[in-house]
Amino acid sequence: MKEYSSDKIRNVAVVSHDGAGKTALVESLLLTSGAVDFVGKGQDNKHIMDFEPEEIKRNVTIQLGMAPCEWHDHKVNFVDTPGYNEFHGEVRAALRACDGMLMVLSATSGVETDTVRAWDYAVELQMPRMAFINKMDVDGADFFGTIERMRELFGKGIMPLQIPIGEGANFEGVVDVAKMTAFTYKDGQPTEIAVPAHLIEKAQEIREMTVEAAAEGSDELLEKYLEGEELSLDEIRQGLREGMISGRVCPIMCGSATSRIGLDQVLDRMIRYMPDATKKVMTATDAETGEQRAIHVDKPLTAFVFKTLLDPFAGKQSFVRIFSGELKEGDRLFDVNQGVEEKWGKMVTLIGKQQIPVSTAKAGDIVVIPKLANAKTGDTLTAPDFKVTYDAIRFPQPLYTVAMEPVKKGEEEKLASAVLKVAEEDPTCVVVKNAEARQLQVDCMGEVHLEHILNKMDRKYGVQAKLVTPYIPYRETIKGSAETESKYKKQSGGHGQYGHVKIQVDPLYDGSEFAFVDKIFGGAVPKQYIPAVEKGAKETLDKGLIAGYPMIGVQVTLLDGSYHSVDSSELAFKVATSQAIKDVIPKAKPVLLEPIYEVNVFAPDAFMGDIMGDLNSRRGRVLGMEQSERTGISVVKAQVPLAEMADYVTALRSITQGQGVFNRQFHTYEEVPHKQAEEIIAAHKTQE
Repeated sequence: MKEYSSDKIRNVAVVSHDGAGKTALVESLLLTSGAVDFVGKGQDNKHIMDFEPEEIKRNVTIQLGMAPCEWHDHKVNFVDTPGYNEFHGEVRAALRACDGMLMVLSATSGVETDTVRAWDYAVELQMPRMAFINKMDVDGADFFGTIERMRELFGKGIMPLQIPIGEGANFEGVVDVAKMTAFTYKDGQPTEIAVPAHLIEKAQEIREMTVEAAAEGSDELLEKYLEGEELSLDEIRQGLREGMISGRVCPIMCGSATSRIGLDQVLDRMIRYMPDATKKVMTATDAETGEQRAIHVDKPLTAFVFKTLLDPFAGKQSFVRIFSGELKEGDRLFDVNQGVEEKWGKMVTLIGKQQIPVSTAKAGDIVVIPKLANAKTGDTLTAPDFKVTYDAIRFPQPLYTVAMEPVKKGEEEKLASAVLKVAEEDPTCVVVKNAEARQLQVDCMGEVHLEHILNKMDRKYGVQAKLVTPYIPYRETIKGSAETESKYKKQSGGHGQYGHVKIQVDPLYDGSEFAFVDKIFGGAVPKQYIPAVEKGAKETLDKGLIAGYPMIGVQVTLLDGSYHSVDSSELAFKVATSQAIKDVIPKAKPVLLEPIYEVNVFAPDAFMGDIMGDLNSRRGRVLGMEQSERTGISVVKAQVPLAEMADYVTALRSITQGQGVFNRQFHTYEEVPHKQAEEIIAAHKTQE
């Protein structure tokens, strides 16, 4: 593959809902362009892009993949992404690396949940987008119904550039409404024909919409259009391109990936309408001054690691988008986030898993650099004398929490190492080593994502994990005040042990976990032993007194005591205090507390009743409901115990047909209801 200047490079993220035929489209585009000689069909397991064992087994895309091709003296870097929502983090990574988005929709299913999610994220990133309505040759295909639904959801900027010649079994080609000509296809090869008579009126109607949209692309074209002058084909294209880059227009094409109908025109429009890399201006932070800097393609080298893959045999692969300058073999490369210069030997581009060597990559290109020792996803790589950083990718929050143990005893370290390597590849897999619980916890996106993680650990790193109940960080506290005294006295020949304390405990209401007050007068307890009293109280409370959870919100006051001039020691006063705490807490109305989280649930209005009912069944308090920024989507605000949220990712997905999402953050601790508290305390006693 030859070198291309920045203005000849197009970077396109290909996104869709699961099952729309996105990967089939990418592979057929590679075949049409001549980048590959053969692609698989259906579930024959000969796909170029989906080569991981889990992808082959499920016949779905799980991780993003690169697919560069050459077309009409341009290079198009397609980045294929997963369609299933539990792998949506890969979509966000791909969009960070690309300059435009191609949405793939099924002509039979229309607009689906993850299509909307990807659209919203592209809007957030101000990313130009176009769409391809696939599967026009499948029974039940409905091009105009899909267009109508897209306009309802995304606005009047949805602009067909083509209309189909037939649908379902009768689909044979497309009409180019701007040129008012038509193409039929055989074995992927187009034949230009006149627009069929029965489609002329519809094609002219759509063309008028297209011309109007193009005219709004610039003041000059709009003035010409309003004066009744005819826009030339080049002016229509210019207006559509400007409208697409500004986000006001989303051009729509149609065809069939498997029958290879309309794919040459998709490639033409990638080049014609997608922004070239010279137009990309990034904002970076100066690593030395902290100031914001605008980075144009002609600045010194800056690049961004948007994806990391680890392989036990091939090593690490860092997927890198170059935003400015150029990278040549032998150049020095500095990882600003890690503060180290990286040693590297080569770079490649990938078509699926096939590596193609690259000696020079210019601004705008996407390459893979093997075996960078320190680089992680989200790191900025630069020339050593131009240290800036780009913002990290905003990945979705993983909210499905599980705890893991190795199936084989003694493989705890092996398991921890394996899951940490998976997390390095996948930022939506977050590993938490819970010291309080002595438990390895993993936050992920859902049950399918979890299964993928477990399979990958087994296949790549040879360790099997079993799931255990995740630890809930309950707390204990007191609601009343009480006092007691305790004397620790021990004589065993020689020096003995003597410590005597009188203490009082009171609840704290200021949010503090622990407070110690010394009210000793007259030296009843010498000053050198006071810290031992405080330490004995704190350590005993931290171990828990009713269910084994740390006790918080307690003030311990040392009221009085006594000592022995020979036998007293720090240890004796520490033991005496511990005994006193164990004696006094049951008298101070101890209770169990549970973590309460603030939860915001976003879903279509039609599901609000079911969502609130489900939250109530989880002992949640629904605080209210309000409209979100998107029409037809509301947000329910609630406070819910963490103990009731374990399966909420799956439950919400079921309630809302996959359309609901939520976020959460810790709010406070509240008293556990009596029945649940009894069960937790009883479970603790059986483990003692």
